[in-house]
Amino acid sequence: MNYDKNLYQLSFNDLHGHRLSIQLDIAQPNPQGQKLFLPAWIPGSYLLRDFSRQIESIQAFSNGNPITINKTANHEWLCAPCKGPLTISYVVYAWDLSVRSAHIDDSHAFFNGTSVFLGVEGQEQQPCLVHLERPATKPDWKVYTSLPEATAYPAAAKRHDFGLYEAPNYDALIDHPFEIGTPQYIQFTAYGASHELVFTGTAPALDLERIADDVKKICEAQIALFEPESKYVPFLDSSDRYVFMTMVTADGYGGLEHRSSTALMAPRSGLPTLSADKTKKTKGYLDFLGLVSHEYFHTWNVKRIKPAAFAPYDLLRENHTKLLWVFEGFTSYYDELMLWRSGLIDQSTFLKRQADNLNAVMRTGGRYKQSTAESSFDTWTRFYKQDENSPNALVSYYSKGALVALALDLHIQHHSQNQYSLDDVMRLMWQRYGRDFYTKQAIGVPENAMPALILEATGVDTSELIHRYAEGREDPPLVDLFALHDIILQKKSTSTTPSLDVRLKQNQQDVELATVYENGAAHLAGLSAGDVVIAINGLRVQSASQLEQLLGTYPMGSQVECHVFRRDELRTYKVTIQPSIIESFEFINHHESD
Repeated sequence: MNYDKNLYQLSFNDLHGHRLSIQLDIAQPNPQGQKLFLPAWIPGSYLLRDFSRQIESIQAFSNGNPITINKTANHEWLCAPCKGPLTISYVVYAWDLSVRSAHIDDSHAFFNGTSVFLGVEGQEQQPCLVHLERPATKPDWKVYTSLPEATAYPAAAKRHDFGLYEAPNYDALIDHPFEIGTPQYIQFTAYGASHELVFTGTAPALDLERIADDVKKICEAQIALFEPESKYVPFLDSSDRYVFMTMVTADGYGGLEHRSSTALMAPRSGLPTLSADKTKKTKGYLDFLGLVSHEYFHTWNVKRIKPAAFAPYDLLRENHTKLLWVFEGFTSYYDELMLWRSGLIDQSTFLKRQADNLNAVMRTGGRYKQSTAESSFDTWTRFYKQDENSPNALVSYYSKGALVALALDLHIQHHSQNQYSLDDVMRLMWQRYGRDFYTKQAIGVPENAMPALILEATGVDTSELIHRYAEGREDPPLVDLFALHDIILQKKSTSTTPSLDVRLKQNQQDVELATVYENGAAHLAGLSAGDVVIAINGLRVQSASQLEQLLGTYPMGSQVECHVFRRDELRTYKVTIQPSIIESFEFINHHESD
């Protein structure tokens, strides 16, 4: 094929070996030597993933003749100078079952562009073509992606078929993942825009109609939030459809946003079946709908409203920002709020789920050591690299960021006499930074802009709240803020049975200390994460429940002898067991009004 644009031809000729063969034809390479790169990370997941390590082989040719190609850095290559078109032939190993990378076998092929599409340095703003070749052994496979078909070319793909697709530039090319195979599929429209739901993996008797009806309500609620009058659908700037791609597994959970689609992973137990009671929503199903809501909200907040540090992305190194408490925290708040506003849960359920998040944050001692702004900046080296001590040292800009968003919303509503809310802030950010991001000037939110933006949108000064609860390490005063709205949030302390104050991990017949909480009984006695508990006062321990039962037989303040293996060394510690005092919050006597 001869085209005047850079062309990526993808062949799935080794499904059993999980390999993807790619030929990149560069129409006009740099005559001084063409540089190539592969992103080191994928936007939305803030960790250097080093995708280039999965390139098994790479060769370069010009006019059919081999030319030298050398790797010059972890993610970069340089081709020798040549005249005329340049062809790069390379093979990617794709066996990462996650939403971030690529996974190929004889049942399906899923990949993100950051894992497979080499970038052509100096030509990042040029249009790109992608040609998908159907595997000879898979005549029934179909293609699901939000990347538009290359309709101007004879080889253009038809909807859900192999063939030619087109991206306006490299940034767009890597922002439309592909799911290829024979998934379960359903389509719906929200305010006239097409949305597709795709489920890959074993999910017997899946109630697609019910899921589509519920997801449609979420989509329409979010569209109406940002564009209450026009109902303008944001992804129409880059595609004529939005695609939810869900990999169904036994226990996987997560999502990654893209400009016109999202890749999700969900446990099959959380998805409704045709035999399920349609009047009830299980916690697992609400968690799935919350995940859908979260990733769809990113269509506005992150994919188009971005921190200035992401406009544009530097794909070869870390992009630091202190604002992920806004972009992930606000999104985590709104994902639940949209379930309520769409009618999928009532107010009491919404408040219960807010209390659950609050209680989870309150059990994290790391919130006294790290602010959400610091957590955001350090996400590259700490949040995405958590270890056994992370609960003692870190705070989540997702979960505590959601509490900050809730506090700001309650504060704004009260001090504006319910004339304004956080919605007005989101709409101002959308109009100023997001709506025209891909069509006009791409600018992001400056690091210190939030107090002024909130003041402009609502007339309410929140600078002190942001300073104390987002940039500082204090807990948002949610009890007092809810009281301003005649909602009672009560704090209570519960004393548990005697414990080591640890998080346990069951390994077959061994009980391992996964986390030792700071200043708890185990910590004070000298026990460490990774220790395997084998006996308490001479009695063998084989399960977490047995350990808890044994400890429960002793009075508070008792000293017990704890035998553990640390690596292959037997050690003995004397532990004074105490109750764990758990502080939690719940809403009291709150019933949704008629």
